[in-house]
Amino acid sequence: MMQSKMYPTKPLPQQQLSDSNRRIIDSNGPSPLVYQVWKGNNRFCLGGRLVFGPDLRSIFLTVFLIVMPVILFCSFVSPKLINEFPHSVANLIIAICVLFTGYVIILLFLTSGRDPGIIPRNSHPPEPEDEGDGSSISADWPGNQNGAPNLPPIKEVVVNGVVVKVKYCQTCMLYRPPRCSHCSICNNCVERFDHHCPWVGQCIGKRNYRFFFMFVSSTTMLCLYVFAFCWVNIRKIMDAHDCNLWRAFLKCPVSGILILYTFVAAWFVGGLTAFHLYLIFTNQTTYENFRYRYDGKMNPYNRGCALNIVDIFFSKIPSSRNNFRAKVTGDSSSVFTTSMPLGPAMSPEIPKRSFDIETGKRQAVAAEDFEDIQSQMESVGGLERCGTQPRRTNWDHKLNWEMSPDIRMLAGEFEMERGFTERQKINGGL
Repeated sequence: MMQSKMYPTKPLPQQQLSDSNRRIIDSNGPSPLVYQVWKGNNRFCLGGRLVFGPDLRSIFLTVFLIVMPVILFCSFVSPKLINEFPHSVANLIIAICVLFTGYVIILLFLTSGRDPGIIPRNSHPPEPEDEGDGSSISADWPGNQNGAPNLPPIKEVVVNGVVVKVKYCQTCMLYRPPRCSHCSICNNCVERFDHHCPWVGQCIGKRNYRFFFMFVSSTTMLCLYVFAFCWVNIRKIMDAHDCNLWRAFLKCPVSGILILYTFVAAWFVGGLTAFHLYLIFTNQTTYENFRYRYDGKMNPYNRGCALNIVDIFFSKIPSSRNNFRAKVTGDSSSVFTTSMPLGPAMSPEIPKRSFDIETGKRQAVAAEDFEDIQSQMESVGGLERCGTQPRRTNWDHKLNWEMSPDIRMLAGEFEMERGFTERQKINGGL
């Protein structure tokens, strides 16, 4: 019969810790910044000053699609315009094209590099307003398993005399305000959510919709500008050489390529501009237009065409609700992302011992947290070595043993690898 052996659960003396461990548990260490432990899928640049979506690389494709035609226009078409127009007029044509392109690029980064209106997550579910709110909720509603059994999935609020339903977001643990929706790509609730645009790599919401429309409409005008002067160049070639359209294209093929490219692009961004003009005039979002169809119903947000335009273009853009460059203070469980812990008893503590995903550095951890982890692990190992656990239980590493990488690292710091090895050998022998 196997002899049971229990390891003491008393934490290791402080003097046996290495210097690196002392630095890790130093409570006076630097606190992480909010953007470093952000739960959403956003990408941050310049120390959290710029907030991008997860598909950041698509911005470079968009910049290429805008800048390359302008380079071709200035390199191959504009020299011919200089010969056909007075130098002052030709130089003005080129200067307007270059400056307008710069303006479009600035609008692109104003759209993609700012907080679109992210609503901060709650660290805990909100308290139910009425005990009867959850009486009619089904037991298998997912909210019942997330620590919010008494919260109804939908609530009704009144907006301008119209009843509007707002949903509870299980990810952000809050009731979304009217016109708010959770973006599955960015993993954030966004205020006045319009859509997630892959071309700018960012959600379009309350804080960047104005710049998005200006970007789309300005890109349309830039396409029409290049398209028009390429046609002017072709007409000048036809008149100068007394040839037909096809021969003129052969004499300046870049003009023909740009005419075709800008024609297709103008249809795309021009149609998008016209659609968003309709949305602005009726005070709708893309999400609302496709989901709710206000054509046959009362739109509670429509204040008339003039006031709708003022609301979009002349109202003050609200400040961001998030200070991404602030230090994380207090309970950081609302910003750290963790995997499943060892057991229910440890789950409230796990968020305090997580990795900074972006920087790859460990954060400051209190010494007593390490003691809790050590005692829990040694208790589990002792139970398995005593044979008190069934062969196939939730603790069986072959079946449901789940341990986050940060806990494994912490176990190694406290020289617990020996305990894991013995436990694995015992389970293998069983």
